[in-house]
Amino acid sequence: MNKLVLLSLCSFLTSSHYAISQEKNISSVWVADLGNGQYKNPILHADYSDPDAIRVGDDFYMIASSFNHAPGLPLLHSKDLVNWRILTHVLPYQRPLDVFSRVQHGNGVWAPAIRFHKGEFYIYFPDPDYGIYMTKTKDPAGSWSDPVLVFAGKGLIDPCPFWDEDGKAYLAYAYAGSRAGLKSVLAIARLNAEGTQVLDRGSIVYDGHELDPTIEGPKVHKRNGYYYLFAPAGGVATGWQLVLRSKNIYGPYERKVVMNQGNTPINGPHQGAWVDTQTGEDWFLHFQDKDAYGRIVHLQPMKWTNDWPVIGADKKNTGIGEPVLTYKKPNVGNTYPIETPAESDEFNSTTLGKQWQWQANPDGTWLMPSNHGHLRLYTQLPPPEAQNLLDIPNILTQKFPAEEFMATSKLRLIGNPKLESEVAGFAVIGEDYSHLYLIQRKGEQVLYYGTCKNGLTNGKETAQEVTKVADKSDVYLRVIVKKGGICHWSYSLDGKAFTPVGEAFIAKPGKWIGATLGLYAARKQTINDSGYADIDWFRIEPLK
Repeated sequence: MNKLVLLSLCSFLTSSHYAISQEKNISSVWVADLGNGQYKNPILHADYSDPDAIRVGDDFYMIASSFNHAPGLPLLHSKDLVNWRILTHVLPYQRPLDVFSRVQHGNGVWAPAIRFHKGEFYIYFPDPDYGIYMTKTKDPAGSWSDPVLVFAGKGLIDPCPFWDEDGKAYLAYAYAGSRAGLKSVLAIARLNAEGTQVLDRGSIVYDGHELDPTIEGPKVHKRNGYYYLFAPAGGVATGWQLVLRSKNIYGPYERKVVMNQGNTPINGPHQGAWVDTQTGEDWFLHFQDKDAYGRIVHLQPMKWTNDWPVIGADKKNTGIGEPVLTYKKPNVGNTYPIETPAESDEFNSTTLGKQWQWQANPDGTWLMPSNHGHLRLYTQLPPPEAQNLLDIPNILTQKFPAEEFMATSKLRLIGNPKLESEVAGFAVIGEDYSHLYLIQRKGEQVLYYGTCKNGLTNGKETAQEVTKVADKSDVYLRVIVKKGGICHWSYSLDGKAFTPVGEAFIAKPGKWIGATLGLYAARKQTINDSGYADIDWFRIEPLK
């Protein structure tokens, strides 16, 4: 792999200078700010899994898991905890480079933690196959340092650093049973003062097998002489938020459930971040597993009683909160305009929108930045071992942005006359997937509709011919997503009249992630050149 080419492309993908990123986006399908001093949950109806957040001055920063996608480790910014924008991706590409040049579903960046210490931002993130890494910066919108492997080992996950008042540093973490053969326990290791290396192999400080199975994701805080471990337990879709406290960082720890689903529709409310505002309020960010939509982000009020936190609304006065659906916005001492992460892309800029990620590390030849109002995707050969669309690394993806929405893309396929079976398409990608795609075949272009079930376990795709298309002509591909992830595909040759295609398709999540929307160009033959797809635009709109 040409490292200079890779770095150039990654710079293109992750450029985050304020001069570029100040333009505000307002979604037409999901806005949490109600405009009347209140907000609704989720604040982000998108798959920002395992959120962690901090406040530095008047700014809030949030990070999330990104698994195998590149660029990885999204960093979001807010001024009021309700309105968010994608600031950058911390990792231009996944390491090891050669491993993540292939699609690694469910691997890569698991639950990270972000902290601010002595004027620098630190992010600790785990790769369950290699260990726990750290990267840092003084400018979160700029470049981050090359990741350092702080704690090597299989199954080490969910790290969180903590610098104590006496100068000692610690790293809390958990274990992934799939790699370590152990789970449902929390551990703490000593860190060197620089935060670059553990000083021991750690000690287990809490065993959740009996009361808190699948406990993980510890976040360390200190308040009024107590060390606190905020940790989710009970499973991603069915669990609760637990808090442990002790006067000694190694325990023994008392336990208390501080939030559960209760009588609300918010299942498994846990795994997140305690943050405070400039005015002294306490808040908690967490996720809800919503199947095909991924792990969407909620914001809950938080208060302290007898040195225990209560998260959400404690309507029964039990000390255990339940998630709120609407609430008064945080008091941050000011009012800020509505803003949401980017979704649509007209491809008029030489910078790709920050909402886009590849299924694997890009190699520099997959696309060309827009110079004429479109994005050019060059057709690529799938890896030799590819079984179906899920194994193609060069799929440009973004998250589902709302419970219901319509996504449309205008594209054309410019095939290389020396090649047969070049393809350009638009897909809904999960363990099951569906897509509409153009194929260049014997001097003509044909539109196909394909579906695949159980694609991660060698599922086979079935396809049906839809219609013939004039060579090099524009085609409009559309998917309408309704509640429950029910997808309806259609196409148009003039951008006005859309013809339905196939039966309703039910979107499924991928490996630890929600379903995604993807654009791609591929081919089956090898010559010394390729054709390409020109993507004029991609738009997210409300249902009509």
